[in-house]
Amino acid sequence: MSTLTRKDYRGPLGDMVEWLEAPWAAFRPVAANPMRVEDFVQDGSYVIRAELPGIDPDKDAEVTVADGILTIRAERHDEKTSKHHSEFRYGTFSRSVTLPATADVEHIEAFYGHGILEVTVKLNEAEAEQAVKTIPVRQDQHIKAT
Repeated sequence: MSTLTRKDYRGPLGDMVEWLEAPWAAFRPVAANPMRVEDFVQDGSYVIRAELPGIDPDKDAEVTVADGILTIRAERHDEKTSKHHSEFRYGTFSRSVTLPATADVEHIEAFYGHGILEVTVKLNEAEAEQAVKTIPVRQDQHIKAT
């Protein structure tokens, strides 16, 4: 399998803005609460892992799939009892990923533990052979050179 389709393009600076600390937070992209993810293929499955520490997966996480797009949504709540300094991120987080063409959307599992949400999507090997199609290129006499 070759490269998977990438997602959430945030411009030429990409994650560089994430390296900056609190004083520069105002310069973050509009999607101010990025969810860090990693994806890979392992044992015939596409796996995506998202860093989501401090959430209750039963109440605060949702994984959906529609039209070949897997979406992870989560919300981290800030319970302020007094004024304090915090560099934790609160609010709604969302990330969408285009699934490989061979993804079996009927067999998706999601697990949460130690602050990591892991979603596993089975890949169909039979369809993998059909996913690659070579289109012959023919010379067309109807195209006129300018």
